[in-house]
Amino acid sequence: MRMELAQLGRPARTTRGASTRSEEPMSNRHASALVLLGASSLVVAACAKSVNKTDTTAATTTDTTSATAAAPTTPAPAPALNDTNIFALLDEANAADSSLGALAATKGTSASVRSFGHRMARDHHELRKQGADLAKKLNITPNPPANDTLTNSAQKITDSLNAQAKGAAWDAAYIDHEVAAHQAVLSLLQTAQGAATDTSLKALIAKAQPLIQNHLTMAQGIQGKLTATASTAGADTGAGMADTTAKHGRRAAKKKTY
Repeated sequence: MRMELAQLGRPARTTRGASTRSEEPMSNRHASALVLLGASSLVVAACAKSVNKTDTTAATTTDTTSATAAAPTTPAPAPALNDTNIFALLDEANAADSSLGALAATKGTSASVRSFGHRMARDHHELRKQGADLAKKLNITPNPPANDTLTNSAQKITDSLNAQAKGAAWDAAYIDHEVAAHQAVLSLLQTAQGAATDTSLKALIAKAQPLIQNHLTMAQGIQGKLTATASTAGADTGAGMADTTAKHGRRAAKKKTY
């Protein structure tokens, strides 16, 4: 969910989100990219007549090459999100963080990481249920946009964390992802709030925003503590090695004295 999620806030993004999708481990960064159109060749103006046919052909070729090289590359226009896209994106984001939270609750080493994982599994499961219930009430079938890559990105993240051994490095990787993922989801919610047409969907999005902001604040707090702990541990290790080296040096000096 991490990197790729960051781009979900753009109107171009969409998610596939059948409300029945299982909340299993997902991928490593949430990052989908916009499709770029190829450069368009410009038509060259008619060349001046030349007495020499060869010279005329060469001049035309040169002008055509220059015009083509100057043609700009234009990004594909970003399709606006509609309500079916928004339901799908929110479902995918909540499913991803719910299942990843469940993983952290069991694989995390730090008590704060395990506790945070439990909360993510609970809160995002509830948010997902609320979205599914509303979609059913409105008779809306979630439909992800064509360029949606959120689920694939989430799966990569999950695969990476599943493959990594538990420990301090695992905790840091998970929390770093959670910070980036919640920043991306907040951006998505802001975009969705403006794009949604149904008032009840707008209300659901507005209700979710403070909760996601709270999740982000919590994740950043844990991230800061883990970083500080790692720095302290590194300093202690360095001091210990320096002390050991000094002791060896004193012993060597005593032997020379004798």
